[in-house]
Amino acid sequence: MKAIAYYASLPISDAKALQDIELPEPMAGPRDLLVEVKAISVNPVDTKVRQNVAPEGGAAKVLGWDVAGVVKAVGSEVTLFKAGDKVFYAGSIARAGGNSELHVVDERIVGHMPKSLGFAEAAALPLTAITAWELLFERLQIGEGQTDEGQSLLIVGAAGGVGSILTQLAKQLTGLKVIGTASREQTRDWVTELGADLVIDHSQPLSEELKRAGIDNVTHVASLTQTDQHLDQLVEALAPQGKLALIDDPKSLDVTKLKRKSLSLHWEFMYTRSLFETPDMIEQHNLLNRVAKLIDAGTLKTTVGEHFGTINAANLRRAHELLESSKAKGKIVLEGF
Repeated sequence: MKAIAYYASLPISDAKALQDIELPEPMAGPRDLLVEVKAISVNPVDTKVRQNVAPEGGAAKVLGWDVAGVVKAVGSEVTLFKAGDKVFYAGSIARAGGNSELHVVDERIVGHMPKSLGFAEAAALPLTAITAWELLFERLQIGEGQTDEGQSLLIVGAAGGVGSILTQLAKQLTGLKVIGTASREQTRDWVTELGADLVIDHSQPLSEELKRAGIDNVTHVASLTQTDQHLDQLVEALAPQGKLALIDDPKSLDVTKLKRKSLSLHWEFMYTRSLFETPDMIEQHNLLNRVAKLIDAGTLKTTVGEHFGTINAANLRRAHELLESSKAKGKIVLEGF
């Protein structure tokens, strides 16, 4: 089968950073689905793994943790899906990625694809939707409905993949006042279109930007990028006993700065459930099915920013290059082999 992989961690400008290769077809385990991959999307985790994780023993390493496709076969213990089902999922970082014609994935982290979307539009959603949902409802413990009315959420990096779906979830499903950050006119317009009540510029001091908008503080922060650079401003912007959640990988973070205000810190990593096969691993299946229903009801919309064409090494290198520039809007998708 066709696949895109790498053999050494190289700059994305190198033609060998990602290569078109042929691999044997994978075999489904007892709880696995064998999926015919129709579309994929690209995430910052792809670039981070490519840059920092060398393949073992000279073997090819396949990236890609957002897939939409069709179930070709099921394992002996599968109960949630059958051959022919359209599915979408983010997979497991502990297994081979989905940038290949066929892919195996545990059924417990797979959802039924939204009926109203094509494969490319569906592929934009799983990883970011899981991350945003877990961050909002499980880490920050926001309730659905109007239970948190009067409270507020500052989303740092709201125009990116996670920010694009988090903005919608917070606006559509909670009573929070939603404040997004973006630094360019194009991305500010995008975040406004997604439903943010206010958009401020994260290239300026955030607490000052909030005060200029008449907001003294916020109760919750979702820091999706450059947390270490923004930490002092986030502490200043948070109300006493507020909550800070993050998803990025700061080299260091002085958490003692949170003490004076009794701020709590929450880390979200959407691979935790699949990596450790936690007892509640199936919650990602349930979550994706819920997202699909919200998409089909028109409550949420796909977050495709750009379609980069066919799934091949050249187009994936372009996608990685754009993500590494930190100028991507929404999600980058590729479709077909």
